[in-house]
This record gives sequence, structure tokens and C-alpha cells, in this order.
Amino acid sequence: MRLDFRHHVASGSVAVDVRPNVHPADLGCDAASLGLPVCTARVETAAQGYRAMCGWIQVVRSTDNSTGGAGFDIDPFAPSGADSPYAFYGLAPTLFDAPSRDHRDDFDWLAHAFLAHTPLGTHAVEAVLGFSWGFTFRKEEVQIIGPSPLDHADWEAHHELLTAEHPAWAFPGMSTT
Repeated sequence: MRLDFRHHVASGSVAVDVRPNVHPADLGCDAASLGLPVCTARVETAAQGYRAMCGWIQVVRSTDNSTGGAGFDIDPFAPSGADSPYAFYGLAPTLFDAPSRDHRDDFDWLAHAFLAHTPLGTHAVEAVLGFSWGFTFRKEEVQIIGPSPLDHADWEAHHELLTAEHPAWAFPGMSTT
């Protein structure tokens, strides 16, 4: 799936690929991710320098997470340990995720991933675009879901969670420019 965007003066697109993880070791994953989906979202933009700085925020709802599937949690991937809502941030960063589970009980897993921008010198996160993806696991069979575009209402639905998890940050609406 390809999603086009225009953010302030720059335009671009995101190429989203979701497929089964058939070679976990090749992707740096453990064997528990075999058969589950792998998501890669690559940003392509005409923006340069600081205008190309953006990041990915991902929230996940899973029937085996802290809410039992009743709500979303922040994706637990946080390599820097910093108080940042971003899983990935940089010059046109790529989102990569390959969920794994030691158990093979039936469950549902859905992610909402948002490409966002933070103006220099602020702690404000402005979503540019979003998409959902995920999978269900039933009777040892994986069914991949999505990817599908998300909109402003989907971003707004996560405002309370994002604010609670990162109170030093502001999460205004999704960009419409």
C-alpha cells in the first residue's frame, strides 16, 4: 500500500509492506515470530534536512496485552529509553515491526502506526498520516490484517493514551496541509 502526504511545504509518500515472517533469523528476530507478520513502512519525501525529520508512533491492541484487548497500549519498542513517544525518529525513518509470541493461543493483535512531525524546539507531535495492520491467530493459523489507512478520528482516539504515557508532550490533531 502507498499513502501520499503533504506536510507544510514538503510532499511524499509511505510505502507499507506487511507480509508473513518466513525467515525470522534473517530479520534479527527469534523463532517465536515465525509465521507472524512483518511490517515495513518506508518514507519517501522531497523534504531535506530538518524538514525531513519525522518519526513513527505505534499503539497496539491485543487480547493478550494489559487491557485484555479492551484498549490500546503504546508499542513497547523503546530502544533509547528516553521519554519520547516515538519508536523511530530521524530523517525519513523506516518503521519496522515483527511481533513475536512464545504462546500460540488464539488471540487478536492490531497496530495503529502514525507518521508524525515534531517542530524543532517543541514537544508537540503532529500526525501526518496513519495506517493499521495486524493479525489474528486461530487454531494455529495466522490471518494477516491490513494494511489500511487511518484518519484524523483514529489519531484523536489515541490522544488520552498518548497524553497519559507522555505528559511532557502535546498531541495536537492530524495535519491537513
